[in-house]
Amino acid sequence: MSTAVSQGAFVPPPAGEVLGHPKQLWMLFMTEFWERFAFYGMRWALTLYIVAQFFGGDASGQAYASRTYGAFLALVYATAIFGGFAADRLIGYQRSILLGAVISAIGYFMIMLPNQDLFLLGLATIIVGNGLFKPNISTMVGQLYAPADSRRDRGFTIFYMGINAGALVSPLVTGWLASVITDTPMVQNYKAVFFATGIGMVISLIWFWFGRRNLGAIGHPPKDRDSGKTLLAVTVGAVVTIPLVYLLMAKAGATVIAWLLGALFLGLALMLLIEAIRENSAARDKVIAMLMLFTFNVLFWMFFEQAGSSFNFLAQNLVDRNLFGGWEFPVGWFQSVNPAAIVLLAPVVAVGWGWLAARGSEPSIPRKFGLGLLFNAFAFLLLIFALRSLVGASGLIPFWPLVMVYVLQTVGELCLSPIGLSMVTKLAPLRYVGLAMGGWFLSTAIGNNLSGIFAGHVSGESGITVASAISGFTFSFALLLGAGLLLFFIAPLMNKLMHGVK
Repeated sequence: MSTAVSQGAFVPPPAGEVLGHPKQLWMLFMTEFWERFAFYGMRWALTLYIVAQFFGGDASGQAYASRTYGAFLALVYATAIFGGFAADRLIGYQRSILLGAVISAIGYFMIMLPNQDLFLLGLATIIVGNGLFKPNISTMVGQLYAPADSRRDRGFTIFYMGINAGALVSPLVTGWLASVITDTPMVQNYKAVFFATGIGMVISLIWFWFGRRNLGAIGHPPKDRDSGKTLLAVTVGAVVTIPLVYLLMAKAGATVIAWLLGALFLGLALMLLIEAIRENSAARDKVIAMLMLFTFNVLFWMFFEQAGSSFNFLAQNLVDRNLFGGWEFPVGWFQSVNPAAIVLLAPVVAVGWGWLAARGSEPSIPRKFGLGLLFNAFAFLLLIFALRSLVGASGLIPFWPLVMVYVLQTVGELCLSPIGLSMVTKLAPLRYVGLAMGGWFLSTAIGNNLSGIFAGHVSGESGITVASAISGFTFSFALLLGAGLLLFFIAPLMNKLMHGVK
């Protein structure tokens, strides 16, 4: 029987390195690759499928699809707070990841069913499974490195490449499947998409099942827990939660979810602050800085996640996708631009941070966040220019501006998202790192839910138009620009609160 370790204590992983990092990083990399293959393989099709299957292809369904998409993503990330707590205090990280993978796989196969209620119940199942899986695999990456190990940020950037390698491959594979697997209409072929994503989740489960033997004591349950009874209790709790999540999506709607997430965020912030105050004043200051960055994270994802909603409908209806002698670029393939850019640019950004660090010029964490917001703003500025100046006689903008929008957003994401994951493991109270990681994903959840509400306003009752897109995206640009500049201005104050954490 394996030995449990106290939560918060650093336990070196079993010996062995690959390319200068613990060998276990690469196992977690591939586990995350296949989980993200499943998630992004489904994600690109979600709004398009809802409009096609449940609204007969009518553009009036775009607003509902966008709000459902935003609520789904919000709850995917919001449940991470409970998954982080379950791993921290109850079943450990390894069992949380395994349980989450099993539940998620069931959900991916459920959404193949073309009944709207069963579809939403399948989404609810994915949400609960992801909540147990997502925050805890990220936390385990941080546990591979000692607190002062300078490789930690670079390790998270490598791990982030695993996320986006899966996100790159899956829309290409599932988009191809959707177009060639049968001769039936596209709406029927989404079943092949969802089946493929279920298989990807099963592979992720198998990969971690066999790879976890190399983790040693990392991620084991707290030593004061009866592991069997506690695992059963968490499993029952997850099963009970699924219909509750379904009711939130099907009956409550995005606005009610926004209020619930806001209340949940305030409660989590209070818990983290109380724990930090019990430690010391430095821990308190670090949590305050972390919560401030969580707030800016909300804003980033509110507009970044237009990718699966308003940008998706923009690509379908307002972008000239006829290329190379009449071949039409699939809408879903736009979703591979972001992960492709991440795979290509992440090593460049990681090397760039290292080069600046060697010269004492690496931006602080708050200013990296500020850069993320500014690049996101520049993406919207480019899109506004295209919609104002490049609309052709057919009423469509060229192909390239939307591609470059995704690239600019990617640069912003690389400045913010992997740095945010690493930041949480540095600033959170030691006993609540998993809970704090859940808080990071909760802030992302709030942004995602707001993204769906915002995209619904852009589409309106009759679907997205050039005029509605210009109006909505001008607001996006102004808000992101202001927030990015504000972060640069208050960075010195935040650095003081972080007490030397870089």
